Amino acid sequence: MDDLHSLNEAINKRAGRKLLPSILVSICLLALVFGSVILAPALFGVLLWVAIILASHELVHAYGDGGIDLPERAIQIAATGILIAAWYGRVSGLAVAMSIAVPNLLVYIMIKSPKDFVRRSTSAAFALFYLPFLGGFILLLAHSSNAPARILALVILVSCNDTFGYFAGVLFGKHPLAPQVSPKKTWEGLAGSIVATTIGSSLVLRYALHHALWLGALIGVMAVITSTAGDLIESAVKRDLSIKDMGAILPGHGGILDRIDSVLFTGPAIWFALEFIKHFSL
Repeated sequence: MDDLHSLNEAINKRAGRKLLPSILVSICLLALVFGSVILAPALFGVLLWVAIILASHELVHAYGDGGIDLPERAIQIAATGILIAAWYGRVSGLAVAMSIAVPNLLVYIMIKSPKDFVRRSTSAAFALFYLPFLGGFILLLAHSSNAPARILALVILVSCNDTFGYFAGVLFGKHPLAPQVSPKKTWEGLAGSIVATTIGSSLVLRYALHHALWLGALIGVMAVITSTAGDLIESAVKRDLSIKDMGAILPGHGGILDRIDSVLFTGPAIWFALEFIKHFSL
């Protein structure tokens, strides 16, 4: 028993987080995601909206810790409008809502206080792009005739990337991937992500979405790039703001944004890939 405890502590120390709570939280989140999208895509939309609102709360408070004062309520209202537009207007609604929300938010920030306007306005625009705009493509995946299969593809790809990259990094990681941004990410972990995600993507594209294995493999490689980029972008934000986690609502993960950072970057890529395949009948 002591040996198992010591092994667990060693893994936690190497990985930088507690493994068991992380796994339990992941299982609960997966149950919520698939339960909602199978029962009713609209219910999944509400779940995504809650996640985006909580993530915006975390991001605004993180900005505050870094000395950047943003209007949380205005950002959340804008985020809600963008997601509603995405649900009812699809990709056109998402684009138009974003083009309306950003200038209106900038005007509001200017009227509220012109102090540090460039810093505050660019941070606010980033928040809208990062959360509701990218999140809107996840909503588009769920608002389709084969929503469960599309969301399954998104979850499988991101999970394979995160899980197998995590274990490969813990077991074999020696060469840092981006030491100035995320010291615990390694090239060995990236290699584990590529192998696992390529296999997982090929299988889910073939048997859930009925596309060729080679298309699944290509999308898998793409998902590794986008998921890793999403994780590194969030790490860069946290490093710039001198914080460890965006929040503490999810044991073993940190905040909501710590959990969905990879999904936010991968959702639009998968949506585009599936639309591309559909358009050209591949």
